[in-house]
Amino acid sequence: MNKSLILASLVAAVALSACGKKEEVALPTATPAATQAAAVAASAAAAASAVAGAATSAASAAVSAASATAAAATEAKDAAGKAVTEAKEAAAKAMGAAASAVKP
Repeated sequence: MNKSLILASLVAAVALSACGKKEEVALPTATPAATQAAAVAASAAAAASAVAGAATSAASAAVSAASATAAAATEAKDAAGKAVTEAKEAAAKAMGAAASAVKP
């Protein structure tokens, strides 16, 4: 009976310890390399955003420059046309004056 009592108390002790409060296991913290990698990724994302903004600005500037160039070309064409017309008129006047000077 003595052995049965000891065995029963041992089984009860094991059962109670299994149902008792369990020790919480601490979660591993981020390693310095993981923290640094996250910081590098954030910096890369910021740099990519800045590059995209710069590309957008450059594209806008290129469109503006192309528009200004087209306007300047149109103005130059109009000025050249006017100069040709004025040159024709001047040549006609010169020919008329030369013809008048040649007649006796």
